[in-house]
Amino acid sequence: MTTLTLRHVAIDTYRENVAYLHRDCKLYRSQGFQALNKIEIQQQDNGRSIIAVLNVVDDIAITAPDELGVSEQAFAQLGGVAGIAVSVAHARAPDSISAVHRKIAGDRLNLEDYRGIARDIAANRYSKIEIAAFLVACSEIGLEREEVLHLTRAMIETGERLDWGEPLVVDKHCIGGIPGNRTTMIIVPIVAAHGMLMPKTSSRAITSPAGTADTMEVLAEVELSPDKLHEIVRSERACLAWGGTARLAPVDDLLIVVERPLLMDSPGQLVASILSKKLAAGANHLVIDIPIGATAKIRSRNSALVLRKLFEYVADSLGINLEVVFSDGRQPVGRGIGPALEARDVMQVLNNDPAAPIDLREKALQLAGRILEFDPDIRGGQGYMIARDILESKRALAKMQAIIKAQGKNPSPPQIGRLRHAVRACESGFVIGINNLQLARIARLAGAPMDQGAGVDLHRKLGEPVQAGETIYTIYAAFPADFEFARESAEQDSGYQIGDHYVDDMP
Repeated sequence: MTTLTLRHVAIDTYRENVAYLHRDCKLYRSQGFQALNKIEIQQQDNGRSIIAVLNVVDDIAITAPDELGVSEQAFAQLGGVAGIAVSVAHARAPDSISAVHRKIAGDRLNLEDYRGIARDIAANRYSKIEIAAFLVACSEIGLEREEVLHLTRAMIETGERLDWGEPLVVDKHCIGGIPGNRTTMIIVPIVAAHGMLMPKTSSRAITSPAGTADTMEVLAEVELSPDKLHEIVRSERACLAWGGTARLAPVDDLLIVVERPLLMDSPGQLVASILSKKLAAGANHLVIDIPIGATAKIRSRNSALVLRKLFEYVADSLGINLEVVFSDGRQPVGRGIGPALEARDVMQVLNNDPAAPIDLREKALQLAGRILEFDPDIRGGQGYMIARDILESKRALAKMQAIIKAQGKNPSPPQIGRLRHAVRACESGFVIGINNLQLARIARLAGAPMDQGAGVDLHRKLGEPVQAGETIYTIYAAFPADFEFARESAEQDSGYQIGDHYVDDMP
């Protein structure tokens, strides 16, 4: 058997195993390998093997003809030792790929089908192209409610499950789509200050300018080991961490990697993603926030009711006590859109700063109140008042400061982008519409969330009067190219509608 020497190629292929074979390699010519084929790489000394996607190179500076180069992730999975002997062979197709083909054809899959797909994705047997095929099939063909339950179960089974040994472990999740909606970072310290257990693991942004983990990272470390996460939760009754390092439903993380560039977030995938993560994190009582608005993910009350029934069916089948809340999704919540700007809003609310966004404060209190009412000692309707007392007494601020310290305070928090552009009203009147999608797009073009200081800062909200030439929001960016992209997009469509009078048509 012909062997090659393993070479570490320092390329981050972002959660995909990639191998690099020189075009003049004898194996490449004799075995009929082609670019984007999947190959099996096996170490000769211990038999360890991985599946990788093949890239063919012509530059010996990357990989010589007698070498096999592998990306950062693949190198780590093979043990991280350069120079060892490896063999290469065509990879056998994953056993579960036939189920994906059946789904593409419109079939309904069973639990074992989804278990097989989840196991193979978790084992890196799927390329990103194959994952994309699965996601598109689920989105376009659709998932029946039993399939959503099966997919949720399968994703939970591929990772770790946290057990906190307590009968009441609470969590909250918003389905997303509303820029600046950073209520979680206010709710968690309120609930934890009350004494309830709220181990909050969050994702990074998929299609938005910031996720909870992105915004919390402005203030503190969010990539915590499972042991560190347990230690913090035991001492502070809560955490605000990224879920990726805890191996909670890791298949969901791989699906999100592909969903992000495709800008996909179908209802079935959304429910399975959220509930698999919550169950894996040990939650048994959960509040789901579904914003409704013309430019939100859910645009009508009827659609919200359908999604609520799907959440309730899966949650009930898995033993989660779940409450769904409908909220106003007609405009961004708070003023900042982007990690640093949203973190500023959160800390203003926790500090009871007079300049704090009123809508962010009020929504956080409403949701925190619903969570507090899971406590059997709190009667229905009392939760809001208790949450407000915890916030106004600054007990929530003290708890947040303790969580930040426990997770590791960010020693160099990002600064707001140095490049700034004021977007001005073209006419006088009232703000009668704000396009969530366009504002989020402008913030992402400005660099958020990768550039934590980039984003949009709103100066006017729905129903407020505005004069022609007055600034309605400011764009912040760090890099000239991003700045120009965002500025040009805002010039083409500011995302704001100005009219003679405002009618409150909250759904």
